[in-house]
Amino acid sequence: MEDASVYKSQHAKADAMTHQPVIEKRKPRADAIRNRERVLEAAKAVFSHGGPEASLEAVARRAGVGIGTLYRHFPTREALYEAVYRREVEQLVELAKHLETKIPPVEALRRWLQAGVEFMATKKGMAAALAMAAHGSSELVAYSLDRLTGAVGQLLQHAAAAGEIRADIDPEDLIRALVGICYAHDRPGWQAKVLRLVDVFTDGLRQRHAESDHREAQDAARAPEP
Repeated sequence: MEDASVYKSQHAKADAMTHQPVIEKRKPRADAIRNRERVLEAAKAVFSHGGPEASLEAVARRAGVGIGTLYRHFPTREALYEAVYRREVEQLVELAKHLETKIPPVEALRRWLQAGVEFMATKKGMAAALAMAAHGSSELVAYSLDRLTGAVGQLLQHAAAAGEIRADIDPEDLIRALVGICYAHDRPGWQAKVLRLVDVFTDGLRQRHAESDHREAQDAARAPEP
């Protein structure tokens, strides 16, 4: 009986030692999570400028981590690009939810499209690698289109229900229009030009009576007091 008790005790200790590393692996350390977020944020900033300076070494320097730390989280360039891309998509989804409840409908749509221009700048900076990632995974393309059209679709419905924009705007068409505007401009300073076009584009979505009310309000504001 004593031998059996000793055996059970030793066996329990062995089990504990055997399973402990598994438990630790399932829960990343806080510093590892912070490092991963720092790399993703740095990658967004570096990739949005594009060019030869947009290297993984530049990302590691900006994040304040060693290149080995970057590769531990993202073993390939494509893995980092895809992670940045997915993170940007989810941030746009969350932004749409926030804007819908905080500001007027048309302004919410305008600000979301402006944020979309920033997203497209990052995407253009890593276009080649994203093309490779998307070629190997149609799920990535479907995922991003579904999430983004869903987000902007909510903003469109909210603005249309308020009678401020046309109700026949397809959210996927709107996303494709934004992409087309961004990719039609490649020269330095293109983002500023596209942001001006976003203003024009957003105003073009307004209902005619809403535009008339807006002009009347502007005329009334400019009219001299009696």
